[in-house]
Amino acid sequence: MSKIPIRKFAFRLIVFSVIMAALGVVFQWIFPQYASPAIPFIVIFFFLITQFTLFVVLRKQHQVTGNKFIAGYMVSRIVKMLSIILFLVLYIILNKEDRWNFAGAFLLIYFSYSIFEIVVLKKES
Repeated sequence: MSKIPIRKFAFRLIVFSVIMAALGVVFQWIFPQYASPAIPFIVIFFFLITQFTLFVVLRKQHQVTGNKFIAGYMVSRIVKMLSIILFLVLYIILNKEDRWNFAGAFLLIYFSYSIFEIVVLKKES
């Protein structure tokens, strides 16, 4: 696997996050009854968690190969998944009125970031 520059990935992640935030604002403007007011916070959450987990994996990529790289990547995915579940559950518990709109927006943004991550990593490897 070739080395993926962290700065290059970070720039792409910033651009993608700005696009996601803009789409969220447009959706809130066009369909306010279906949009969760937490959409900007969901985008910020996914930006931060994606940047952090991939930074942890990519910073040592040139030192680690094979099974160690895969193990580190899997640990980062587990931490990311647990953080995502915790964020989702806490919001739903604390804001019962917005739970369905939030859950829908959260899942859509989650899948968007997952696809982004796969495409970027696949393109660079």
